[in-house]
Amino acid sequence: MIDVLVIGGGNAALCAALMAREAGASVLMLEAAPRAWRGGNSAHTRNLRCMHDAPQDVLVDAYPEDEYWQDLLKVTGGLTDEKLARLVIRASSNCRGWMRRHGVHFQPPLSGALHVARTNAFFMGGGKALVNAYYRSAEKLGVQIRYETPVQTLDLDDGRFIAARLANGERIAARSCVLAAGGFESNREWLREAWGQVNGEWVADNFLIRGTRYNQGVLLRHMIDAGADMTGDASQSHCVAIDARAPLYDGGICTRVDCVSLGVVVNRQAQRFYDEGEDFWPKRYAIWGRLVAQQPGQIAWSIIDSKAVGRFMPPVFPGTRAGSLPELARAIGLDEPAFMQTLNAFNASCKVGSFDHAVLDDCHTQGVAPQKSHWALPLDTPPFYAYALRPGITFTYLGLKTDETAAVRFGGRASPNLFVAGEMMAGNVLGKGYTAGVGMSIGTAFGRIAGTNAASAARGAADSQRNGALHAAA
Repeated sequence: MIDVLVIGGGNAALCAALMAREAGASVLMLEAAPRAWRGGNSAHTRNLRCMHDAPQDVLVDAYPEDEYWQDLLKVTGGLTDEKLARLVIRASSNCRGWMRRHGVHFQPPLSGALHVARTNAFFMGGGKALVNAYYRSAEKLGVQIRYETPVQTLDLDDGRFIAARLANGERIAARSCVLAAGGFESNREWLREAWGQVNGEWVADNFLIRGTRYNQGVLLRHMIDAGADMTGDASQSHCVAIDARAPLYDGGICTRVDCVSLGVVVNRQAQRFYDEGEDFWPKRYAIWGRLVAQQPGQIAWSIIDSKAVGRFMPPVFPGTRAGSLPELARAIGLDEPAFMQTLNAFNASCKVGSFDHAVLDDCHTQGVAPQKSHWALPLDTPPFYAYALRPGITFTYLGLKTDETAAVRFGGRASPNLFVAGEMMAGNVLGKGYTAGVGMSIGTAFGRIAGTNAASAARGAADSQRNGALHAAA
């Protein structure tokens, strides 16, 4: 019998499989996707948010625990388990050496518009390279891997894992199990259920999926039905305002539009609806998908002038360009008088100080709602550009409630041999909001914990089985 069964194929699953194998357990990993699409959303990532008290290899300056915690507290609005959040934060400070031993390489610090050289360690080659490195290491260590193997249900006995059942009816027993199969962001029906209707139209029908098409939430739904303790809100997710021309699935990081803080964002009525300069973009970019989702038709436009060009990572697709603001309004199909009223009011409200996109500067608006807190410059220098935005779902936050052991809980009781990591439990730390790189921090921390504890549970089960056999023989 296999010691540890890992269900999933992304970062958290791989960390669990590697840790369990290093602990001496036999490990089988089941990935729903084909080999070419393995890795789930982790393949689309770029970095890991890391606590450090002093400069460390690719990380500059310092990013202490309390600052990391305050950043997380701010974006979640307090919807986070502090004990588990601090566990993740501390674990982020000492995981890079282990990652390197498994083939992950980090690139030199970045600077410029991303503002994350101090807080985030970037993977050389991005998430795809990280995933491939982990798979190579897992194969070298003897982890068994099966692709195109979706799990439908689990056999459970009073919270104890017995076996997994595949879509083809096959039953796979193991001494312990780690659930790391992702959320339900690719399940359109579940998204409809979570977001509902507005004016007779399903809000979620206008969503694009930034990540994998294989996260259907099948196991998550099964665990809800099985009575597992849950955490999070089904409508909360890592939801980014992305280019409306992005593909339906797997657009990844390149679909982001990063100029929001350098201009204004208007909806279909040509009205602004939120503070574009509230905070640095890496701390606020993941709120904008939800904001756009709440607008009519789930669409908006980011408007900039030529002063912003070169200050942000350019999108893959060029924006709509025009020589004047009225011409831009006509080009994107917005009501010209309403658009000009909004832009003229914004321009007149700008109190220009010392513009500096690298700091929370003193360029702000006064007398207009919503205000723009920082980086408020009049849009007055042609050419002008517009980027159409749609909500892009990366991963969902509804998940299994857990504790510092990563155990799945049933009625408050921890399962002795069923553990959870990654998106399936991220809602314990992320009740809402997001800050760049924290998803990988959560997956890495809890993947490693889950793998270690699953190996320990398997050893205990094997020892009990041997002792029982010896006792019966005697």
